[in-house]
Amino acid sequence: MTTDLLFDVTNHIATITLNRPERLNAFSEAMLQQWLRALEEVRDRDDIRVVIVKGSGNAFCAGGDIKTMMAGEGFYESTKDITSTALARKHSLWKLIQRVPLLLQDIDKPVIAQLHGFAMGAGLDMALMCDIRIAGASTKLSESYVNVGIVPGDGGAYFLPRLIGVDRALHLLWTGEILTADEAYKLGLVTFVVADDELDAYTNAYAQRLASGPVETIKMMKRAVYESQHMSLRASLDYISSQMAIVTELDDFHEGVQAVKEKRKPRFR
Repeated sequence: MTTDLLFDVTNHIATITLNRPERLNAFSEAMLQQWLRALEEVRDRDDIRVVIVKGSGNAFCAGGDIKTMMAGEGFYESTKDITSTALARKHSLWKLIQRVPLLLQDIDKPVIAQLHGFAMGAGLDMALMCDIRIAGASTKLSESYVNVGIVPGDGGAYFLPRLIGVDRALHLLWTGEILTADEAYKLGLVTFVVADDELDAYTNAYAQRLASGPVETIKMMKRAVYESQHMSLRASLDYISSQMAIVTELDDFHEGVQAVKEKRKPRFR
């Protein structure tokens, strides 16, 4: 029996694999339900330190599956939801796809999107919700909603301008322009671009590097960066001073200081 999403944890690294290769990993309702459960597990398990989100087959994710949505098998609970009221359609988004960014916001651990093939529409937006985006050189990316006359209902209008600015975000949303990986890198949409045949190894090595670091420190850094986006300078400094007071009592801090004294690499827990 196949599943629309695979979830694995190895060496403190959780890997979430979108698994509808025959549909370029376009979202189904089953995939989203499994994705939500996987993210809850990531959030709640102390042994998970880093998360990789990737796609199987020839793409990362082509976004929402329009055919199944229109057949009443996608984000909507029934065909009646599509044709009845705007409120029913709003509730359907809220109960499924919009829970993904809210859950990701609760996860303090590094989340890495590994992109290949196509990252389109909601598929691209899911990558934008992650902390780091690593793309294979042949990846194509697009905010393709305009091509089917819909708006980015998953949070793309929130994440995209924060990464590349309002004017560039509007351009991509209004035109649906398809970007190469290098073009996306220059805009700030992706963090790294690597050769296609090196993508798995590069992403895994990067994830392992983070997983081997001081766990609580890395989590505090992530939270401080995101919280500071909507704080005043004074509030941000007050917040980070509290984090500093806590982190300097942890074993990893003392190990780091000792490693510096001994001129060796630290051995964090």
